[in-house]
Formats: sequence, structure tokens, C-alpha cells
Amino acid sequence: MNSPDSPALIRTYLDQLRFERGLSPQTISSYRRDLNSLIDDHADLTQVTAQQIRRLLGKLHGQGLSGRSLARSLSAWRGFFDYLVKFHHAALNPCHGVPPPKSPRSLPHALSPDQACKLMNIPGDRMLDERDRAMLELFYSSGLRLAELAHLRIQDLNSSEGLVRVLGKGHKFRIVPVGQKAREALTLWLAHHPLHPLKPETPLFVSIRGSALSMRAIEARVTLRTRQLGLDDRVHPHVLRHSFASHLLQSSGDLRAVQELLGHAHITSTQVYTHLDFQHLAQVYDQAHPRARRRRLTPQGE
Repeated sequence: MNSPDSPALIRTYLDQLRFERGLSPQTISSYRRDLNSLIDDHADLTQVTAQQIRRLLGKLHGQGLSGRSLARSLSAWRGFFDYLVKFHHAALNPCHGVPPPKSPRSLPHALSPDQACKLMNIPGDRMLDERDRAMLELFYSSGLRLAELAHLRIQDLNSSEGLVRVLGKGHKFRIVPVGQKAREALTLWLAHHPLHPLKPETPLFVSIRGSALSMRAIEARVTLRTRQLGLDDRVHPHVLRHSFASHLLQSSGDLRAVQELLGHAHITSTQVYTHLDFQHLAQVYDQAHPRARRRRLTPQGE
């Protein structure tokens, strides 16, 4: 039987992550699932050993969890046990010294520049056309996360300066440039925004009825426009963020600037785009260099 203290400890820890560190509801939900797997296996979480952590990782691997999912779970457990050591007098963190399982790192899917331009060219002049065009342009122009775009207010947009103020992870603000095409699309949308006169706290993107668009509604609009334009079904808001980063890095080569624009706390999060950039360059090299192309093998005798 589970200790009654264990669920309470997890709830307190998740509250701290939510209110003090400003983690998103999706992240909190993932942490809760990972920590509940500990409750399923151990009655007293203050007494868990490193050997038991390794055994639980093996059990979850046997249930089909990928290396990436296991690494995420281990990271969630490590943070929780650090919390127990600091605030609840646990003797040690059993996750320290337990290496995360290795898994191949997948590269983020990104559109080509031509595909990105095609997606921005939404036909029509209805209010919804202008709104969706402004949303897609802002995603691609400024590399915003879905939650960041959904939470924007009129006061966050400085059209004259071509800037947008974004509330990112950890409740940290950053200022991001807005490109000319996105500024033009936003100007058209704001002229037909259904909540005139616009106030500073008015949501930037709303439905026809004037209610703020949810993240799910924004995702649905991106999917709809993608299908209408005959693009890859894998296009979602984060693909536009990936495309922004990879295209900017290919043009500038400035990894640190891309990190700042994306709002990454650590440069290692941004370095994945160097792999994308190299992948692009290697493809160009293989196609263009006369000594790089492989000869077509033919059966002997031909």
C-alpha cells in the first residue's frame, strides 16, 4: 500500500514548479505522470535507493518506453529527490550517479524556405484569412512557441518598432523582432480585429466572437491551412519555430543570436540546429561536388 505522504509530497513539489518556476501545464502534467510511476513502485519515496531506480528504469524499458522517455523520467525524478533532500530531510538523491539511457537524437522537422513561403500565402481577404495569415507570419518571423503566441496581448506588440514582447518559459520576458511581412499581416488583422476599440490587455488573436484563441484552436488552424495548401501533414506550430531557427542559422551562422531569439536558457538546446544546418550543407555538397557523388553501380558485363 502506498504511503499517504507520497502523493502529498508530489503535489507540493508540482505546486512549487508551477508557481515558483512558472512551468507550463503540459510540463507539469508530464512530471506528474513520471512521478506517479515512482508511487506505483515504492511505498516510501524518502527511502528509495539507486538500485531501485535502476530496476524501475529497466521495468519501464521492458514496457516499451523509449530511451528519450526514460531520460525524461529520470530527470523528473532527480529534480524531485533534490527537493526531498533540501526540504524534507531525505538522506540522499538516489538518481545521482544513475546515467540516463542513450537514444539517438532526432533532428527537428523543418520546412524548406520555399515551403515556408507557400504556407504564408494564405488566399482570401476574410477576417479569418487575415487572422490566420498574421498568426503564421508571426510564428515564422519570430520563432515563437505555441504558448507564447497564444498569450500575446495588444500591449505586447510594438508595430512601429517591429518588436514583440514574449513571455517565455520560467516567466521570463524577451523582445523579438517582427519581420516586415509579419508586420503587414498584423496591420491588416488588427484593422479587422472584432474587439475594437482595442485595449492594451486585449488578446492579440481571437475568434470571430472575440474570445482568446486557445492553443488547441491555434494548432487546428495551422493544420487546416497546411492541408488546404497541400503541404506536409507534419506541419504544426513548433515546425514553424524549427524552420525559423534553421533558416536563420543557415543565413547568419550566429548560434548565440539564434539562442537569444528562441529564448533558450542553454546553448545546448540551440545546437541541434547546427546539425540541421550541416545536414543541409552536406546534401548540397553531395549533389554538387563532382568527387562526392557516388557512381551508379551496374551489373558486371554492362
